[in-house]
Order: sequence, then C-alpha cells, then structure tokens
Amino acid sequence: MIKIEHLVKNYGSHCAVDDISFEVESGEIVGFLGPNGAGKSTTMNILTGYLSSTSGKASVAGVDILRDPIGAKKKIGYLPEQPPLYLDMTVEEYLNFNYELKGCKLDRASHLAEVCETVKIKDVYKKVIRTLSKGYRQRVGIAQALIGKPDVIIFDEPTVGLDPKQIIEIRNLIRGLGKDHTVILSTHILQEVQAVCDRIVIINKGKIVANEKTENISRVMDSNHRFNVKISGPQKEVLSMLKSMQGIAYADVLAERDGDAYTYTVESDYGVDIRKKLFFQLAERGWAMIGMESLGMSLEDIFLTVVEKSEESRTARVGAAGRVARRNKGKEKSAIEREVGASLYEDAQRQRTEAAKTATDAEEDEL
Repeated sequence: MIKIEHLVKNYGSHCAVDDISFEVESGEIVGFLGPNGAGKSTTMNILTGYLSSTSGKASVAGVDILRDPIGAKKKIGYLPEQPPLYLDMTVEEYLNFNYELKGCKLDRASHLAEVCETVKIKDVYKKVIRTLSKGYRQRVGIAQALIGKPDVIIFDEPTVGLDPKQIIEIRNLIRGLGKDHTVILSTHILQEVQAVCDRIVIINKGKIVANEKTENISRVMDSNHRFNVKISGPQKEVLSMLKSMQGIAYADVLAERDGDAYTYTVESDYGVDIRKKLFFQLAERGWAMIGMESLGMSLEDIFLTVVEKSEESRTARVGAAGRVARRNKGKEKSAIEREVGASLYEDAQRQRTEAAKTATDAEEDEL
C-alpha cells in the first residue's frame, strides 16, 4: 500500500532523511517512532506531498507521490499534530467544507453520516467547534481525514494533550480504522504503539534503525527473564550464590528488607528459565523463597537501546565512540534489552543492505 524507496531529503548540508526504505502492507497499522529531530515529520511531510524529496521514491497504492501528487493525495487522509480546524464553523459546516475541498464523489449525506458514526461525533454535529472539548476536536480532525474513504490514514501525535479516558477512546478508534484502512501512527508514546500498532519502525538521525512486528517484540518483553525475588537468608551469601549460579546473567540486592528477607533483582541468560533451579538451590541451603515477581522488559529501554546502538555505530565511524560511552555511562541496560535492541538494529541494517543491493541490481539490469 505504501512504499518508500531510498528516500533522501537534504536541507543544505544537513541530511534530514538519509536513504530510508520500508513498506506498509494494506490494512497494517505501523508505528513510526524516533527522538526529536530524527526525520519523522520530514518523512511524513514527503509522504503527504507537503515536501519534495532530494532523491528516492514514495508511492501510495501504486501512485508516485512526486510524479502525481494530486492522485496520491486523494488516497491519503492526514491528521497533523494540530488538527486543521476552523473554530468558528460548526462541525457540520466544517465537514461539508472538507467534502467539497476534496472533491468527494460519494453521496454527501450518507457518507458524512457514516464518518460521524465512525468517530462518534453525531451528538455535536450542529455545535460550533470552538465550544468542543479537546477530545471532540481531535475526533473532528479524524473525521476530516476519513472523508473520501482514503486508502491510507496518517496520524501525527493524535493523543497529545488528551486525558486518559480520551486517549483510550482515540486508541480504540485508530485500532478500529485498521480494519478498513492502512494506518501510519507517529507518536512519542511507546505504550500507544504497543497497544495499537502491528509493526514498529524506528528512525534516528535520518536512518531506519529498527523495523519489526510489535508481536515479536512483545513476545520477548513478556518472557520470564527478569525477576524480583524475596529470599530469607544471609544477604551476602545469598547474593554470592545468585551471582555464581549457572544461568543467571545478573543479580543485585535491593534496599527493600522484610525481617531477615531481602529482595534481589535477578536476570537469567537469554532463553534460560531459572525459576525451578533457583527454587531447589535455595531449598538445599535452607533459604526460603518468600516471593517472586516477574518484571518483564521495558519497551522504553528497548527503544533507547536501539537509538543508542545507532548513535554508537554512527559516532564510531567518525572516531567519536568515546563520547557515546561517556554519555551512556550510568544508564545500564539489562543483557536482554541490549540483545533485543542490538538484534533490531542489526535486522534494520540487513534490510537496508538488501534494499541497496536490489536497487543496484535493478540499475545494472536496465543498463
């Protein structure tokens, strides 16, 4: 449905988007992530026809956005971070204005009624937009993006400034839109991506540094590899046993204390379940395991690890790896988070290399 090939955008000597390639399948909801200045907005502005690229291609439903921008825009519904609302209009006036602006050929009355039903704004249809809450204004912004039944919907930070109830409502709405539309969601809220998106694409310094299905990341995150374990026994001896036990990659004692019991953070080697073995080892020594809590993994830390991995790779190429090491000192990631982050980054690099080889082969075939 969406295909981006070797996209580059330069602003003078600054490269905002650096040879990125990825595809979004029909009916897929993709989260487009990255730190500030990573190139997200530039990529989305090119995809919506607002900016031209320096080189490369971007197409929507087979229509090249650069060669036929009007044709491509007809297939796109776009909600920017600040919804493009006219506050003095009623919702009815605004949606009719957008219907005419887009040159929509669908039956006006039934189509607008369907849009209003989808985004749940029928009860404010006659109200002036200025009088609406932020949640309702966001819904009206989504409604204008749906006019014309576009194949692709693009959201830029759709839940910024909303209260928790409104955030849940908008997330559910976006998830529902994925049944009939292809959706790209740009956001800084990682829980939002995990809750809504089928796939995550992370960009940093203009390059794709991760491109993976959400379920694959979630499967690893939910695995039983990290625990808080409350153990009754001599602290130094228990900690020494945990650190020397085969299958445990990391162990440390927390400040929490309950009588003679201390809480320890334990992390197993990747792919190793140490729960039963740990139980029997403690039982042999007469140390009681009072409780065990699975910690899972942090999506935020995985995201940071991927970004930092790309930073390390980039600075190493210019001989400045030491600066990255100093900047990251004190921010210890778990072995699993480091491994997952590194794996995501390496997969993205492999995809980038394969895309470059495919492009080179195509050029040679043309010659």
